[in-house]
Amino acid sequence: MRLAFALLTFAALPLLAADDNWPRWRGPLDNGSTTRGTYPVKWDADSGWRWKTPLPGKGCSTPIVWDRRIFLTAPIEGKDALLAFDWAGKPLWQTVLGPEKAGKHRNGSGSNSSPVTDGRRVFAYFKSGNLVATDLAGKILWQANLTERFGKDNLYWDYGTSPVLTGRDVVVTLMHTGEGWMAAFDQATGEQRWKVARNYKTPPEGDHSYATPILTRHDGKEALVVWGAEHLTAHAAADGQLLWSAGNFNPDGQRNWVAVSSFVLAGDMAVVPYGRGSRLHGIKLGGSGDVTTSHRVWERKDTGTFVPTPVEHGGLIYLVRDRGEVECVDPKTGKTLWTGALPKSGASYYSSPSFADGKLYAAREDGVVFVARADGKFEVLAENNMGERVIASPVPVAGNLLLRGEKHLFAIAAK
Repeated sequence: MRLAFALLTFAALPLLAADDNWPRWRGPLDNGSTTRGTYPVKWDADSGWRWKTPLPGKGCSTPIVWDRRIFLTAPIEGKDALLAFDWAGKPLWQTVLGPEKAGKHRNGSGSNSSPVTDGRRVFAYFKSGNLVATDLAGKILWQANLTERFGKDNLYWDYGTSPVLTGRDVVVTLMHTGEGWMAAFDQATGEQRWKVARNYKTPPEGDHSYATPILTRHDGKEALVVWGAEHLTAHAAADGQLLWSAGNFNPDGQRNWVAVSSFVLAGDMAVVPYGRGSRLHGIKLGGSGDVTTSHRVWERKDTGTFVPTPVEHGGLIYLVRDRGEVECVDPKTGKTLWTGALPKSGASYYSSPSFADGKLYAAREDGVVFVARADGKFEVLAENNMGERVIASPVPVAGNLLLRGEKHLFAIAAK
């Protein structure tokens, strides 16, 4: 139902968007950062925002933006749905799909995965297994249910990996106990292009991953870098073929080391958090076959993040840990450049931080959004209470900060 209203080269690719778009979960460069625009510091749930619009149901996906249109996923009366809003917060359309598979956990939902767009089509995937492609007006171009096709997931938490676009396909990944897989579908038709197994033996729950792959290049061709099951791997985008793999992220065989946080790229270095927030690894991209030893540049056993994905900005990595500790790390060496801390609370951080205008934006689960100076020096500038829980990540785009709460979508601009 629709409601109308050249040598080895590895780098994150801005293939799908202009600077003023946010086409996927972590933005046009997959790093949670923008270099354009001026962004707000102080606001609250009752004032200081451009607009606030109600949402039809609980979802934790991060909004995406293309050409001043905002897309997100949410349930509507027990069904999965893809929604669009204009730049003033007015609903444009709602495309309702099959039955929702609701979240099991307080900070989860059936709409955890963020949609993705190439500016022509919007793609969304849900915990239910519903995969859909629409045009920018919300018309369904094709849809499939991957749970019916490939089987149910057995993840302990609610599925949260977002779909990824290559030049030709949309790629969906599931890493859990049993048969893990990656599958690619033609963006225009939904035809299955390829499906490959991705299985590694791990301690209990170590094969569960909620991380999102990143599109890169390997020897001049598109490749997907994937994190989960205690391995960082690269696969040819054309057919899913394994190009290289790095393992040994859990040499002591610790149980329940699930991969929640995604990795982030800084040039040719992948910074990989693991160990439920106790480990951080620097893996140089490239090579062939098993690169576990040859491409592990550094390893930290005293820091990391469990849930929030790090930000890359200006060649540096910014961590916001689950309890609000902040750290700036040199991705080349793994050394800490400075540390800071957000105000203490019983609440944790499930949202991934974003970086814009020299400021770090971090949303705590209880709905308090912190703005901190993080451009060479750490200083908390403001504490903004949204009045409702926030799990989705802040989106700084085109001079506006979009925040998806449990009940509303907010847009805030600098004064």
